Amino acid sequence: MIKAELEKAVVDKAGFLVDLEAWTEEVADVLAASEGIPPLSGEQLDILSLRTYYRKYAFFPILRAVCAGVHQTRSCIMDNFRDPVTAWKIAGLPDPGEEVKGFRSWEPLGY
Repeated sequence: MIKAELEKAVVDKAGFLVDLEAWTEEVADVLAASEGIPPLSGEQLDILSLRTYYRKYAFFPILRAVCAGVHQTRSCIMDNFRDPVTAWKIAGLPDPGEEVKGFRSWEPLGY
């Protein structure tokens, strides 16, 4: 079953999952490995709940709100992932676009 799920996990040329519905925790581990991140911990999986925000608003969330929502420090994304876009990618969300990528270290995004 896991192999079948991973085969559905098609990514675009930048490594973003093409089908939001293909995401599972196993797929997240594969996406993390492609980014040089070891298998995900429970705390990291909690952070990936930013998927819920995306499903509701179809936009990049305020990062501090994500950390507060999972009861972690306000820098939880940077502590657990290299940057917010990496967490976004591992969460199986679509390419957020150049505008968001350009603001990887912009304070209002919560970094």
